[in-house]
Amino acid sequence: MAFSKAVGIDLGTANVLIYVKGEGIVLDEPSVVAIETETRKCLAVGSDAKDMLGRTPGRIQAIRPLKDGVIADFEVTEMMLNYFIKKLKLKGMFSRPTILICCPSNITSVERNAIRDAAYRAGAKRVYIEEEPKVAAIGAGLDIAKPTGNMVLDIGGGTTDVAILSLGEIVTSSSLKIAGDRMDKDIIKYVKETYKLLIGDRTAEEMKKRIGTAWRGSRKDSMEVSGRDLVTGLPHTITMTSDETETAIHESLQDIVRACRTVLEQTPPELSADIVTRGIVLTGGGALLHGMDQLLMNELGIPVYVAENALKCVAEGTGIMLENLHLVG
Repeated sequence: MAFSKAVGIDLGTANVLIYVKGEGIVLDEPSVVAIETETRKCLAVGSDAKDMLGRTPGRIQAIRPLKDGVIADFEVTEMMLNYFIKKLKLKGMFSRPTILICCPSNITSVERNAIRDAAYRAGAKRVYIEEEPKVAAIGAGLDIAKPTGNMVLDIGGGTTDVAILSLGEIVTSSSLKIAGDRMDKDIIKYVKETYKLLIGDRTAEEMKKRIGTAWRGSRKDSMEVSGRDLVTGLPHTITMTSDETETAIHESLQDIVRACRTVLEQTPPELSADIVTRGIVLTGGGALLHGMDQLLMNELGIPVYVAENALKCVAEGTGIMLENLHLVG
């Protein structure tokens, strides 16, 4: 009889990463599914489906089944998990995998059960659910088992999680639905209001990655952006600068800073003292936004470090936790 595999899944709003014990990260694909509208048949998943976002004819829909870190479309999430589990051959005839899935720190028990159900229906034997900031901290190489304070800021696609950890548990935390996706929407809104130009999500995301900054004046890049002119209805191109992206996402960034402040204000003084010396570790895709560390250092007055493997912290953290499943709640 084949041994069942232990699998860690970072079920993100923007990307799904899958870690298999003994093999490392075996999959990193966008959380997008393309389905046929009438038959609800799955046509493509991951990168192939992402290429279709905003470009599909009427009979095909490209769906992102996760919104703000939780399942928005249960059926499509199940399709996606099924597809990945089949693709990676994680499920044998007699063996079903043990799955550890991460979720944002303040989701409801209903949302937590929805994630658990989706994993069981995709063929899991056992399902463990862990909170994302904790797993991100472990993946970033922090030793959270000691009685010292560690602070993690995990900025994903749908949610931003801030947490202070000590003795292997979360002491105070906050989760907000402002992250990468919200910043893309801010950029779309800014371009629409300033230039009367309609651009798509993919263009906004591209702009954020190529010329975006969280710290005004620290980057002098510009980029040509094309979309539909709202006045003439025709395609049109404008040039955007880095500073304009900061203006567009300024409010969302301030919300993230406020969440960090709130968490710090609720922290016991002994742990606060640790954080002043140890700083904040930034993980998630948002950690790669240019100037994010500078902004936080300036606003909070404590050192900020971007994790080396920021995008893969959570997936790598699930890997470490699979080795120590007896510690998982």
